[in-house]
Amino acid sequence: MLLRVGFVLLAFIVLHFYTATKSVRAASPPTAVQNNSTHAIQSASDRSKYVGDEACISCHKSQAASYIHTSHHLTSQLANENSVLGSFQDGSNVLMISDPARATAQPGLLFKMEKKDGFYYQTAVTGWGPDLQTRTERIDMLTGSGVRGVTYLNWQGNKLYELPVSYWTDGRRWINSPGYENGSANFSRPVNPGCLECHATYIKALSTDPLTNSYDRESLITGISCETCHGPGADHIAKQKSASVKAADQEILNPRHFSRDRQVESCALCHNGIQREAIAPPFSYVPGHPLSDYFKPISAETVEHPDVHGNQVGLLQRSLCYRSSQTMTCSTCHDVHSPERSAAAYSDRCLTCHKWQACGMAKTMGHKITANCIDCHMPVEATNVIVSETAGNEVRATMRNHWIKVYPSVHRP
Repeated sequence: MLLRVGFVLLAFIVLHFYTATKSVRAASPPTAVQNNSTHAIQSASDRSKYVGDEACISCHKSQAASYIHTSHHLTSQLANENSVLGSFQDGSNVLMISDPARATAQPGLLFKMEKKDGFYYQTAVTGWGPDLQTRTERIDMLTGSGVRGVTYLNWQGNKLYELPVSYWTDGRRWINSPGYENGSANFSRPVNPGCLECHATYIKALSTDPLTNSYDRESLITGISCETCHGPGADHIAKQKSASVKAADQEILNPRHFSRDRQVESCALCHNGIQREAIAPPFSYVPGHPLSDYFKPISAETVEHPDVHGNQVGLLQRSLCYRSSQTMTCSTCHDVHSPERSAAAYSDRCLTCHKWQACGMAKTMGHKITANCIDCHMPVEATNVIVSETAGNEVRATMRNHWIKVYPSVHRP
């Protein structure tokens, strides 16, 4: 797959990528939160008070029951029969780049996906006619919730690599993985921490080099967990067990108590594009702290129509809806604990502020216009960041534009 704009990893889930988690007390005033950022960054490697999702479920059953079905929770998983997508059956398990049997000047190349003894594998076959070379690697992990697709990863010792073939949900097909040019049989593309921190809750890197792909494999916590947004739960649980409910609430982060900027920045961590430079270690972001303590924006030419990839917050902040409101955040529309609704269903959020009769199409369409504000004012657009060129075909990801406005060129029903 040909990646544009220097993007580093899969955005199938929306989201592409830089940083992750840890915490401060929800009860702390904003000034204290900001002043404690340096200490929080320095202590980010201390995971002793992180207890895992299982410890949260007993008191938060309803949130847990719905959250496990969200794209955030599913954005990375260990490979198994429930998580691996794509056909591994003969007849539909081959990605043919160029047929080795017909190769002339350049060697042919195909990839074959197989399941053996309960494990999943990718095999590259390259060469001419009967003179073939193969390489097989196991699928150990995947990133992406499956909404757009998944990319498969492989452990070689303690080093993590991206495998050359991904699954694309649209069309139910195999494609070249992010970072791979068409015709490449490369199994050595490293997966660095900056890629992982928006697809996983935590993994301990074995080097301070931001480009490392060496990790403590046992430290991996897949998916985005409760403590990614709420911080470590040990003290909260201890206070809860001691029947001190008020004190327990002070020992956990609750983003709804953050200022609007801090609330939005919790999402901007992974949903604000790639034009920025990390200035703090991966997995050190603390919800409630200024994101500027962790990333420095990279000056970029202001464009009239920014790319939609992974830039939901940046686009939303351009919207008149956002600029005219003191309280609008991502949570105004999205319930992070629940799976996403259909796009049109979010029209009910628009109509809490806007009268449908004021829409320019109201006279033509009448009341039925209330059924779908979204497709007109937040259209789905192709991104130039994630483009797969596979065997002469181009696959381009599409994402919903979060710059809410009138789009004269959008086709109206």
